[in-house]
Amino acid sequence: MSPKRKKNAEEAATLRLVDPAEGVSKVLVITAHPDDVDFGAAGTVAALTDAGVEVVYCLVTDGDAGGSDPNTTFDDRARIRRQEQTQAAALVGVKELHFLGHLDGSVTYSLGLRRDLSRIIRVVRPDRVICQSPERNLDRIYASHPDHLAAGESALAAVYPDARNPFAFPELLDAEGLEPHTVKEVWLMASPVSDIAVETTSQIPRKVAALRSHVSQVGDGGHIEELITTWGRTMAKMAGLSKKKTAEAFRVIDTK
Repeated sequence: MSPKRKKNAEEAATLRLVDPAEGVSKVLVITAHPDDVDFGAAGTVAALTDAGVEVVYCLVTDGDAGGSDPNTTFDDRARIRRQEQTQAAALVGVKELHFLGHLDGSVTYSLGLRRDLSRIIRVVRPDRVICQSPERNLDRIYASHPDHLAAGESALAAVYPDARNPFAFPELLDAEGLEPHTVKEVWLMASPVSDIAVETTSQIPRKVAALRSHVSQVGDGGHIEELITTWGRTMAKMAGLSKKKTAEAFRVIDTK
């Protein structure tokens, strides 16, 4: 790109391009279902692990209400989707996964979920949490599944005030010995308003491979590469990148 074209692109950018690894050594990703992280942030996760940042996943449900095979049971689907998510995680450098086992399709913002997420935050002790937006995005309704909204709201409440407060869910400290932990920042996926972008061009092959691991959800995955590349190029354009680049977008919340 010529200096003039680069300047014009930068002036038109509405998202600030950032290095996702700057200032963090451990990141916790909280999502409602298996495959949510791969659609929303697998490129960023791959960029983080490439840079030596440890990334841990927390899945609120096992995704046991997902799929199209009427001959499977809830237990079958939960097992399959855990396996798919574990395989997908490995492709982007993630080895540690926590499955909370809440019922797929019935996730609500609750004290019980806040406690479960506070426990995970105190165990993992991340610098950053990446989670789903609690705000419904009417331009991307599929990203605003009710489980996503409830998981996002509960994750934010767990970050502030619960996980840092020794008097919130005192059993976590008294019975389990889990010391309070303050998360520095939260990045929201699929927010109605995003303010940063992470370039994912070199990570796209692994993001696509991770998504294709979810065979129960995407079938042969033949449509995934075009879908993900189109989305990624739209975000990249908003960050002032050239048309062949891809990116993922987030909203940053300072929670120090």
